[in-house]
Amino acid sequence: MSTVVVAPLLVALVTAIATLLTRTNDGVNRAVSLLGGVGYLAAAALLFQRVVLPLGSPGRTVVYQVADWQAPFGIVLVADPLSAFMVALSAVVSLCALTYSVLYVDSFGQRLSYHPLYHFMVVGVTGSFLTGDIFNLFVWFEVMLMSSYILVLFYSGPEHTRAALNYVVLNLIGSAVMLLAIGGLYATTGTLNMADLARRLADPATYDVAVAPVLGLAAVLFSVFALKAGLVPFQFWVPAAYRAAPAPVTAMLAGVVKKVGVYAIVRLYFTVFAAATLPVSLPFVAGDSMLAFFGPVLFVMATASIVLGGVGAVGRPDVDELLAYSSISQVGFIVLPFAVAATADSTAVRTLGVTAGLVYAFNHGLAKSLLFLASGTVQEAVGTAQFDQLGGLARRAPVLAAAFFLGALTLIGVPPLSGFFGKLLVFQTAADALAGGAAGASAAILVALLGAVLTIAYYTRAWNDAFWGTPGSAVEAAIPSRWAGPVEVEAEEGAVAAGSGRTDGGDAPDDGPPTSFALTVEVVVVAAMAVTVVAFGLGFEAVYVSATAAAEAALDTGGYVEAVLGSAAALSGVVA
Repeated sequence: MSTVVVAPLLVALVTAIATLLTRTNDGVNRAVSLLGGVGYLAAAALLFQRVVLPLGSPGRTVVYQVADWQAPFGIVLVADPLSAFMVALSAVVSLCALTYSVLYVDSFGQRLSYHPLYHFMVVGVTGSFLTGDIFNLFVWFEVMLMSSYILVLFYSGPEHTRAALNYVVLNLIGSAVMLLAIGGLYATTGTLNMADLARRLADPATYDVAVAPVLGLAAVLFSVFALKAGLVPFQFWVPAAYRAAPAPVTAMLAGVVKKVGVYAIVRLYFTVFAAATLPVSLPFVAGDSMLAFFGPVLFVMATASIVLGGVGAVGRPDVDELLAYSSISQVGFIVLPFAVAATADSTAVRTLGVTAGLVYAFNHGLAKSLLFLASGTVQEAVGTAQFDQLGGLARRAPVLAAAFFLGALTLIGVPPLSGFFGKLLVFQTAADALAGGAAGASAAILVALLGAVLTIAYYTRAWNDAFWGTPGSAVEAAIPSRWAGPVEVEAEEGAVAAGSGRTDGGDAPDDGPPTSFALTVEVVVVAAMAVTVVAFGLGFEAVYVSATAAAEAALDTGGYVEAVLGSAAALSGVVA
């Protein structure tokens, strides 16, 4: 039993408690929060080193039995290359967003339990990536969502309250549905441990498991994960919630929290439910695995997300809304190769498809977080993100503009940025499936091409309207001259309320307009994320090898069962 598995979870939990205890002292609270963020990154790196490194070596699965109660009866935390890959993404994005938060959120907001809520959200994310049973996946989902409910509502205005209400209601319904599905799975299979569930589904006769009801319950559970990921038709909460939340929270929601739903789909449907043998005969699809059923569902959702999100983004009136609809489209790109992989007969194509989705999720997590932080900085400095009041920011704030440009190019997929390789792998997955005669592969190529064109269209529009051309009225008023360093930026009247979003309702002393130092730090964080995106593109081999190891771990059901339950428990019926 390895305690390194629980290290990221403990660091995040201790930090959340420590920031709760120190919230009355502004400076200490921020310092403790930042120290905890660095510690979480270190713990994630240690876990990654233990499970994945050296790159190219066989991945390892390490298990922590809570209170030394053995699986499947006790609670287990499991770290394999898939969960370590996702925790690493969470650590990088969360530290950047946290550093940005320290000066972006006003003093009253800092004292209003912002940091404890932020770190409890990270606790929920980490627990979701590491848990080894479905019920505790529900528990960690709730920890993550309870914190995010308050963070979406953080500014307390009418618009924020309305967005938070929609977000809360939809996710509470999703949580209730998830709990019902979990109860049904337990009644049908007699277990909630993921490894034990895979073992029983692989040999249903021995354990007296009816596979057909499990398929129905898995479909119900899938709808919940699609809601968490923001896939069409469960995307309604995304635009309003992303606009309402503070910029660093939105960066976390888009960059990390959404990926929890994506991770759950990969872990449960490719690792656990794929162990069941169930003849499937659908138009254009046939197979003997549950994955053959979910493949077309994933394809339809991915297609609808790519098209509706992309078309919606093109016509948005401000930067934040464009990025929110873009996130709907981009999560479709993440899921599209999963759809191809689910219906592929070839192990190589299935591995490539899962790898492509994970690489795209990683790139999207970094680039979209960068773009939301850049948008937050624009709104903080100028006082608006409306396209009709912007323009010319490339002249007045060149560093910020360059960072936004790199983030947009990453999601468009321009080499040598990491997003290029993500898109290339999506097309390669569909092309290899088409070469193997897979049904629907040609449609996947067409959908990906359409999505790529839409991505170019809406990011070109964002760049031209916000950063290129002649400075708009708001930019002229707020940044009258070129801003390339720590100079005073004169916020337009009303900019603080519109940009940083006071959390005090006007009752607490006003912090005044954003200071030069605060804005400079925010730009530095955004620029650092842009440099990180470029670095991962230039060193893409490491990302690719890590994602491939994660994909192989996700598809190695037998190895997962053996690691969690022991070699004696791994049945020959579980496909390795």
